[in-house]
Amino acid sequence: MTIRLVVADDHPIVLAGLANCLAGEPDFQISAGAVDGGEALKAVRQLRPDVLVLDLRMPVKDGLSVLRELKEEKSPTPVVILTALNNDESIEAVRLGARGLLLKDAASSQLVQCIREVHAGRKWLDNGVAMRALDRFLEREAGARSTAELLTHRELEVARMVAEGLPSKSIARKLAISEGTTKLHLHHVYEKLHLNGRIALARYMRSQQLD
Repeated sequence: MTIRLVVADDHPIVLAGLANCLAGEPDFQISAGAVDGGEALKAVRQLRPDVLVLDLRMPVKDGLSVLRELKEEKSPTPVVILTALNNDESIEAVRLGARGLLLKDAASSQLVQCIREVHAGRKWLDNGVAMRALDRFLEREAGARSTAELLTHRELEVARMVAEGLPSKSIARKLAISEGTTKLHLHHVYEKLHLNGRIALARYMRSQQLD
């Protein structure tokens, strides 16, 4: 079975090298090459390849923007991300639906295996990226437990509603308490979490996935 590929990288030499490397596989066919995210999207929409191999950092539209648009369009084309860095953008790419993710310093044989695994409906993550994602998950879990232990049940309720953007008056009405009591709970929340206001609290709650 032939696996039709669209390959996208903003460096022409890298793009040519990737295309030549992958074209050497008997079951791979390079349907198109793209030097920016806009071209990659256009190629996927027109050609419906079996796999898109996508650089994370590109002009016009970066890899994350491409992933968001493909996700919104419910595109059936699975994406393999290539990146030079193991950072939070890599984790975000997986969250946005990338089926494969590989660092650029990986061996070409790993890229070939990654593409075949993704085409078969499985996921392939670079070990370093997978470990970073696990670390981030464990950090969030620890943060969530810490917050739940620091705050009372009522304070946590108030904090969640602040994260949703509700003013004190609306929070008081929902919880059937006075506005003054609501503000007192908020004051305690700020003190316990060492925060300086509603915006900081909302950001904190989102980062801990407690909203």
